[in-house]
Amino acid sequence: MKKFALFTIALLTIIMTDFTDTHAAGNVKISYEVTFPEAQAHYADIEMNITGLAQNSLDLKMPVWTPGSYLVREFAKNLESFGVEANGKAVPFVKTRKNIWHINTTGISAVKVKYRMYSFEISVRTAFIDVTHAFLSTSGMFLYPDGMLMHQSTIHIVPYKNWDKVSTSLEMVNNDPFTRTAPNYDILFDSPIEVGNQDVFGFKAAGVNYEVAMYGGGNYDKERLKKDMAHIVELETAVYGENPNKHYTFIVHNYAKGGGGLEHLSSTVLGASRNNYNTETGYQNFLALVSHEHFHLWNVKRLRPIALGPFDYDNENYTTDLWIAEGFTAYYDNIIVNRTKLYSTENYLGVLAADINIVENSQGAKIQPLSQSSYDAWIKAYRPDENSANTTISYYNKGSVAAFLLDLEIIKDSKSKYCLDDVMKYMYTEYYKTKKRGYTDAEFKQGLEKFAGKNLDDFYKKYVNGLDAIDYNKYLGYAGYKLTDEYADSNIPTLGTRTATTGPLKVLSVSRGSTAWVDGINVNDEITAIDGQPIADPKNLVAGKKVGDKITVTVTRDGQTLQLPVTLLRNNEFKYKIESIDAPSAEQLAVRKKWLSL
Repeated sequence: MKKFALFTIALLTIIMTDFTDTHAAGNVKISYEVTFPEAQAHYADIEMNITGLAQNSLDLKMPVWTPGSYLVREFAKNLESFGVEANGKAVPFVKTRKNIWHINTTGISAVKVKYRMYSFEISVRTAFIDVTHAFLSTSGMFLYPDGMLMHQSTIHIVPYKNWDKVSTSLEMVNNDPFTRTAPNYDILFDSPIEVGNQDVFGFKAAGVNYEVAMYGGGNYDKERLKKDMAHIVELETAVYGENPNKHYTFIVHNYAKGGGGLEHLSSTVLGASRNNYNTETGYQNFLALVSHEHFHLWNVKRLRPIALGPFDYDNENYTTDLWIAEGFTAYYDNIIVNRTKLYSTENYLGVLAADINIVENSQGAKIQPLSQSSYDAWIKAYRPDENSANTTISYYNKGSVAAFLLDLEIIKDSKSKYCLDDVMKYMYTEYYKTKKRGYTDAEFKQGLEKFAGKNLDDFYKKYVNGLDAIDYNKYLGYAGYKLTDEYADSNIPTLGTRTATTGPLKVLSVSRGSTAWVDGINVNDEITAIDGQPIADPKNLVAGKKVGDKITVTVTRDGQTLQLPVTLLRNNEFKYKIESIDAPSAEQLAVRKKWLSL
């Protein structure tokens, strides 16, 4: 009885506390002003004003990671000069955690918080500021009040000198492009902001207005991009049956050498190489990147693993399903470009074969299951080291391969009635729109089985949770194709090392099971001679040698010279290509037509 009474009192206390906090938060107004007095030194000054407080304390928090990039990045490390004022007087505070500032607000209804953010990391997921522009990756810039994630906020930007544009998916306030509002912090943290003199153009597709903001110049053709990007949008919208946005923003950062992308709810940030738009490969790669990140507006931003929302911004958010969220998207980015008919079917099959080569030439594919690759993203995928290729597999590449296998399985089993598109649309409708939540691993598997018309336990056991060798020809055979290895009959020796491309021949990695692995050539060794002779061809260290030859490799290790006797082993890498079989059957041609939209 006493335990029950104590529990009841505690429960009532929690309920009353929650009501009080919610009620207090309902009267709170939050605004930010962002200025750039020292843009040349990569700083943004942020003033955060909070009014309507009716509580004795306030915790301000900085997210430790950004959704879509599964690594704790410790954004608080870039924050400095934190201070609090109320009624023109300083208010004491204490830092209670790496990303939390605790403020005593007894008798205080409004506070002004000032801090500075150092922003000098070029990537699609981190903030960068200089005199040419400011890219505000919002999850790494803005503090938020604990317990008020669902609260509205406004952001006013004071541009640096001659900056005249703001590009973001956040809505304007009173038609002022420099003042934006977010209905809650999940949306604020999912809406990056580009400020500067970016080249802005737009198009309309699937009933949605699209803005493209190009920073850094480049040899792009705006009219061509409008047409081809719109085509991609239309094709991806067709997969799901609707486009849930009113408007969407592409922020593109063009550098001498750039790449990567990060998806957001109604926008994306892309990295590109400014002078690659006028080459066939460069342009196709850019369209595939557009396709990938835009496809995410459904797959992962709305149709998502159940662990990825609501977000915990303080800690890792673990899931075994990144192979679906990212891997399936990696599959669709190229299959959608193939559907545009801008490139030949043979070109697409070459891209698919390249994915297979990456998976099969990765020693980590024999060590780490696909589902575990997803779960360990937080500690492995974004923290690669010299041995990562031997111990891990990318959930992008192998997830893409799994998607193409499942696509062919569904097409074949349904007699070309269904394909993976039907699964994606069903899951989007069932979980995002109807149940309004994410899916579990078992639920996504059930969705696949619904359209395959059979149990997929064996597939999951072998290829998702297991390490079985993939039977590619079984699946490609459904469409009348086969996989052939151009290196199958070769007998070429190799050390199995990857070395620096400039300067001394420093070993960067050693492949598991290779000559170097077996005979003890180490990462960081500098290779200086083979059989006592200076290196003649840095790109082929064992030119003129045969498999089985015993040679001496001279290395410098920690300032000492070592003579390492090694026995050359065969290069066991694969170079696959996809070819049509002779005389495919009518059934195989039907699968091929459905798969490749012929």
